[in-house]
Amino acid sequence: MNQLIVNNIYKTFNTFGSSKQNPALKNVSFSINEGECVVIGGENGSGKTVLMNIIAGLEEADSGEVKTSSRPGLVFQEAETQILGETVYEDVSFGPKNLGWKKEKITESVQRVLEITGLTDKADFPARFLSGGEKRRLAVACMLAMDLSIIIFDEPYANLDYGGVKQVNALIRELKAQNKTIIILTHEIEKCLALSDRFIVLFRGEKVFDGPAREGLLQKLENWNIRNPLASYNCFEDLVW
Repeated sequence: MNQLIVNNIYKTFNTFGSSKQNPALKNVSFSINEGECVVIGGENGSGKTVLMNIIAGLEEADSGEVKTSSRPGLVFQEAETQILGETVYEDVSFGPKNLGWKKEKITESVQRVLEITGLTDKADFPARFLSGGEKRRLAVACMLAMDLSIIIFDEPYANLDYGGVKQVNALIRELKAQNKTIIILTHEIEKCLALSDRFIVLFRGEKVFDGPAREGLLQKLENWNIRNPLASYNCFEDLVW
């Protein structure tokens, strides 16, 4: 079942100080099924963030359309910018409260997602003093508390140490077990490709590859300014963090 359809998305931006239009995305199309985990890779400036913003409804495309069966939840690269509550519990309950849910439903939802994201013991902890990995888990908990089934990660490994990467990947595994649809936009593909069902590559605003992760590693990724992880690892299985 298709949960997200991206159809011929085209987006341009004005060059600073000029009326010239530069394309950021050039007729990008793909569909993602319910429960799929898809890594969208590409160098900086390839169009990943623009595409993410369009899917999440934060920007409008010049042409094309996005169809989705569920409103996507977005985990920003700087997860701290999404913190709105003083404590972890207050932050997770913020969304459901604004949706007008009853107190009992909010309590049940918050307790459930804190357990899923491994933050139950941090419920009363000041949210801004969490580690980087914990802040990303908190951002996901906020999405899950509102019963969102599509989660988009924008560069989830930025500024994380080894422990933080392990935390994020453990969370992604848990989301997969919950049959959530996951989109990971990153240039650090070696950290998450082994978790994915599919690999999509953007290069200069165009989709240049869409297929299984193992098949993607057989492509000449260097032609798209992506470092092939197999240059440092012996085989696909070595990419498991």
